[in-house]
Amino acid sequence: MQFRHQRRPLDGVLLLDKPCGMTSNGALQAARRVLNAAKAGHTGTLDPLASGLLPLTFGEATKFSQMLLDADKTYEARLRLGAETDTGDAEGSVTAQAAVTVDRAALEAVLERFRGAIEQVPPIFSALKRDGRPLYEYARAGIDVELEARPVVIHELSLEGFDGEFVDLRVSCSKGTYIRSLAVDIGRALGCGAHLAALRRTRIGAFGIAAAVPLAQLQSCPEAERDALLAPVDALVAAFPSAVLDPQQAQALLQGRQLDGIVAPAPGLLRVYAGERFLGLAVLGEDGKLSPKRLIATAASGAAA
Repeated sequence: MQFRHQRRPLDGVLLLDKPCGMTSNGALQAARRVLNAAKAGHTGTLDPLASGLLPLTFGEATKFSQMLLDADKTYEARLRLGAETDTGDAEGSVTAQAAVTVDRAALEAVLERFRGAIEQVPPIFSALKRDGRPLYEYARAGIDVELEARPVVIHELSLEGFDGEFVDLRVSCSKGTYIRSLAVDIGRALGCGAHLAALRRTRIGAFGIAAAVPLAQLQSCPEAERDALLAPVDALVAAFPSAVLDPQQAQALLQGRQLDGIVAPAPGLLRVYAGERFLGLAVLGEDGKLSPKRLIATAASGAAA
């Protein structure tokens, strides 16, 4: 008789440097197998073409994934001028070609039009849903779908290199921004077309690529040292102010009760601790009452208090 391998409870955050050619879910499952974790999730996908920062959450950390889904992101993008593809990137089929007669001055002038608040139409080859179906299903079936432009913000769009065919950009943007769509829109504004040739994500919120672990390194790491590669659960919410509760207050909060007399800089979300033990997030109201928002079920320790 064959027995299923028992996965272990594991809480924490792994900053993974995803390799090119792998889906985000494939990277997640590979890391989960290495760590033998019972529960895992990711904080927003990267296309197979893209590499870079992919924070993975395990156990109780999955409750706070939304914090990074909503965060600003930074990318290093390479555009190839002269050709559009049906997917907006190098994995698609070429749908239009044109001669490239663009100089650096013209490129800089066009980039200026895409800085700040803009409207962007998402790519048809994406996981966004229409009537319960992801858009890529319509695209693969050859069904035309009218897509509406959505507001996004391009905080930074800097030209890092240009050789007449390839354009290297640094892009810092709000959630919901598609760099493939940005590449296509820039190409059309230049009059020659373009697609995304390469993409690397270097930052999500406060997390940078310098702290990320390549998948190959994780897989080759001795088993006894793997857990040390994970950040604590509260790393995902370190931007919020904190409050430390006494044992009685902590017990009351964990039971779903409101608390009075909590000292905090201002009303809003707080990280709450019982000593050094991270309890989760709570909301301090204008009336001075603290209410539980999202609490964890394990005694995960916090290093960000």
